[in-house]
Amino acid sequence: MKHAFLLSVALLVASPAVAQPSRALPAAAQRAEVAAIKTVLAQYKAAIEKLDATNTERLFAKDSTIFETGGVEGTYANYLAHHLGPELHEFRSFRFSDYKVEVHLIGPAAAHAIETYNYRIETKSGEIAQRRGVATSVLKKIGGQWKIVSMHNSARKPRAS
Repeated sequence: MKHAFLLSVALLVASPAVAQPSRALPAAAQRAEVAAIKTVLAQYKAAIEKLDATNTERLFAKDSTIFETGGVEGTYANYLAHHLGPELHEFRSFRFSDYKVEVHLIGPAAAHAIETYNYRIETKSGEIAQRRGVATSVLKKIGGQWKIVSMHNSARKPRAS
């Protein structure tokens, strides 16, 4: 019994991943990472408002997964080619309002974000759509850059006032 206990202690001491708890980033580093993540999300939002998703693929991991309003859209490249890109070409305008974002670091290279917003779309044919939306994203630091690995967004008509 004594030997089993000593062996367990020796294994714990020899295993730095087990023996030492992960160290949290200093507060200043956490703020910098959160700001970098918010920049990625803001760049994506700005591209949507400009109706031009050119170069937005750089904001997503190559093997990302996009979910939208109950559907699996596949990778961002697939979503851009078959859903978002064609939609943007049909819009006259897309405006976000009441935008809020919360970012939560999961570690030094992972985070999740929750975005809430209203948006108004006007199509080229003059149709108007107003919605309340929410998006949750998982981000990972890849090659020193924050990338969206998974994004799930949904929307509904706002309640009548």
